[in-house]
Amino acid sequence: MERTTTRRALLRAGAAGLSGLAVPHRALAQGPLLDRPARLIMNFSAGGVMDTVARLYAERLRGQYAPQVIVDNRPGGAARIGVELAKTAPADGTTFLMTPETMMVLYPFIYRSLRYDPQRDFVPVTGLSSFGFGWMVDANHPAKDFHGFVEWARRQTEIDYATPAAGSTPHFVSVIMAQALGLRLSHVPYREMAMAFADLNGGRIAAYMSVIGTAAEQHRSGRMRLLAVTMPQRVATLPDVPTFAELGFPQFTADEWYGIFLPAGTPPPMVAGLHGAIARVAATPEMRASLLRLEQYPVETTPSQFAERLRAERARWEPVVRSSGYEVAE
Repeated sequence: MERTTTRRALLRAGAAGLSGLAVPHRALAQGPLLDRPARLIMNFSAGGVMDTVARLYAERLRGQYAPQVIVDNRPGGAARIGVELAKTAPADGTTFLMTPETMMVLYPFIYRSLRYDPQRDFVPVTGLSSFGFGWMVDANHPAKDFHGFVEWARRQTEIDYATPAAGSTPHFVSVIMAQALGLRLSHVPYREMAMAFADLNGGRIAAYMSVIGTAAEQHRSGRMRLLAVTMPQRVATLPDVPTFAELGFPQFTADEWYGIFLPAGTPPPMVAGLHGAIARVAATPEMRASLLRLEQYPVETTPSQFAERLRAERARWEPVVRSSGYEVAE
């Protein structure tokens, strides 16, 4: 199969330029930008929220960006395998990567031997959606709110808390929390959220910094209690849960984005073409509703705005990661 971008495709995309969301509708009226299938590499397993988001976009990009968009799940290596694979893909627009920002923002400061350089090896295309995290306890915990939890925690010698993974955004938000509040927190990463909830309920851990999408059901059911969320504003589906900023801790505000990247060297017209197709899909009421049902919040960025977001996040988190001493010798 030919791997170079066709002249026809480049001419179509070239008409779009790099003017944010404005890729001409005339080009799309003639058919998809590519004349062969595209591959969306996703660096997590099938079945989760991220996989669902990837498949929602792949379905709606069919016929707009390419005749078919195939989701290629490549988990493993703490989500690095998929990124490494995307790095070596042809820079012709036929392969693009969907990944959480962690792999592009935090991993360069965590892994001694990272086999990709996020800034050198990839072109940021756009953010897709954002999601936040919530600090939760079991429904029977004596603390009824976050200030109550802090008072309780200060009376403990040390407390164990969980996050979905070591080296993740919730891990380092918790590092900031411990430093700011003088808490003795011991991190316990859990790959399986069901096990984390079981241990929280059984008192083996005191708190869980969970993805809001997985915590919301537990909170609404009354089995667990969300004390605060890291989002900049209250979550619409959790109106009773305050933000950390509301409670006087704006430094704990954080969200994670799912983003789209192309291999370095992809022609700018192809970057603009993919961005434009995604932007049109994201703007539809159906897509926005589908994301919100998953506790995912749509974001709209140009390639340059997304690149600036990544630069700002790296600048924010590098000193936090360095000061924590957390490092993986791989």
